[in-house]
Amino acid sequence: MSAVLEVKDLKMYYSTKQGMVKAADGISFTVNQGESMGLVGESGCGKTSVSMSIMRLLAENAKIVGGQILFKGQDIVKLKEEEMNKIRWAGIAMIFQAAMNSLNPVYRVGDQIIEAILAHEPDVTFEEARERVAELYKLVGLDPKRMDNYPHEYSGGMKQRAVIAMSLACNPDLIIADEPTTALDVIVQDMILKELSKIQKKLNMSMIYISHDIAVIAEVAEKIAIMYSGKIVELSDAVTIFKKPAHPYTVGLMSSFPSIHGEKKKLVTIPGEPPNLLNAPDHCRFAPRCPFATKECWEKTPPYEEIEPNHYVACFHPQNLRKQVSING
Repeated sequence: MSAVLEVKDLKMYYSTKQGMVKAADGISFTVNQGESMGLVGESGCGKTSVSMSIMRLLAENAKIVGGQILFKGQDIVKLKEEEMNKIRWAGIAMIFQAAMNSLNPVYRVGDQIIEAILAHEPDVTFEEARERVAELYKLVGLDPKRMDNYPHEYSGGMKQRAVIAMSLACNPDLIIADEPTTALDVIVQDMILKELSKIQKKLNMSMIYISHDIAVIAEVAEKIAIMYSGKIVELSDAVTIFKKPAHPYTVGLMSSFPSIHGEKKKLVTIPGEPPNLLNAPDHCRFAPRCPFATKECWEKTPPYEEIEPNHYVACFHPQNLRKQVSING
């Protein structure tokens, strides 16, 4: 299986008056052809900063200061802006947060998608682009007759589907879905996620789903990376993450969401707050909130290591954690 995206030791910092905010501080993962990966963590952990780094859509005060982002073997960190423009949408597309508000209110929805196609494929005629958009509408469950409507004539779920159609318009190899179901009710959310998963498998595309909700990610992702305070603290396939979690933060995330299966259990919240990324500590960043922290955790940063095949964890005591979780149920 060939790699579509390889992120290697990515470091992306924001420059502020107070100092450098280390939003992404040594991020590494791989997404293979046709694979779906979830990037999970609480607000402010750096998930969106990673996605914007991959798209090279950085704020004026943001800069990639280290690492590589290899898209189909090419390091896009080194590309000039005009070269990167050829990759956006055609190679890597993105469904942004609050996508329902990203459509231009004064243009017909179909025309906005057609514009994206013509910008990247100048040899395509307007009529051909319009036909492609009609097919995309069918693919995402929209009536092609609604192409000539304005955004305000769409419901929230329809706008979300239209943005998904736009992300598919240029047949990208990779789609990054950043909180793709934010502000949607749970029924529409479930429909959209199932639609995305079905399209991804049908077209054999690669997907990165970004969310704070590990339960949502579990529905669609084959593997999951858990992110905390600018770092990935655990990465493995979805089944391993749920059945054999090896980092206390992962356990905390799963304990904070209700389950419709088994006995009723009291939800557990993670106490405290993440560290300030302006002054990130030299020890384990989760130690102040970790019920399993030892002296060692307060003295140095745990290495990010493979504890079993394809299961990576940044924790000094992953095996001890598993034993305690098993004893406590």
